[in-house]
Amino acid sequence: MTQEYISGMGKKSTVPEEIKGWNWGAFLLNWIWGIGNSTFISLLMFVPVINIIMIFILGMKGNEWAWRNRIWRDVEHFKSTQKKWRNAGVILFLVIIPLTGALLINMLKGDAYTQSIKEIKSNPQVIEMIGANPKPEFLVVGKISHGSQGGSAKLNYSIYGTKGSAEVYLYATKHQEKWELKELFVISEQTGDKLVILTQYKKV
Repeated sequence: MTQEYISGMGKKSTVPEEIKGWNWGAFLLNWIWGIGNSTFISLLMFVPVINIIMIFILGMKGNEWAWRNRIWRDVEHFKSTQKKWRNAGVILFLVIIPLTGALLINMLKGDAYTQSIKEIKSNPQVIEMIGANPKPEFLVVGKISHGSQGGSAKLNYSIYGTKGSAEVYLYATKHQEKWELKELFVISEQTGDKLVILTQYKKV
């Protein structure tokens, strides 16, 4: 006789052996998965320090908690639903998050960034420092703000040439839709030497 498992009864529920194990949906989506599976202990993800541990606990205990906290038609219904949560988590981390990051980086690569690249590539001191044909790395970090009176940009990225690499720091302001570099300097990653290309208030 096949044993009948009843879910959604809390601690009174008997968890089928075949669903025990790691839950990738709970691990990857944590509190989002928790709300969808009536497992509100997952909200501990918002508590600093505890959240680091909680993400692994959710992965280990997710199946058991979901079975006890929600009513499922049967084991197959449970497995099918958890598979969808797993797939959603994988898509989020392999597609959506990287795509969002790339879009944010491209937003930083605007006129101020482009102007700084032109300045660097045409500067003989930069070429002397890191070598010929300096090129920027893909990653750009910083902040661009816009307001009624214009805007400002503070950006940082890496460049490399045939002799070495360096960090670039720039500050620019925007007035009447036109960006103007105010400060631009390069620091060698090999020697730590600082090369000031533009100083504040100097026109581009």
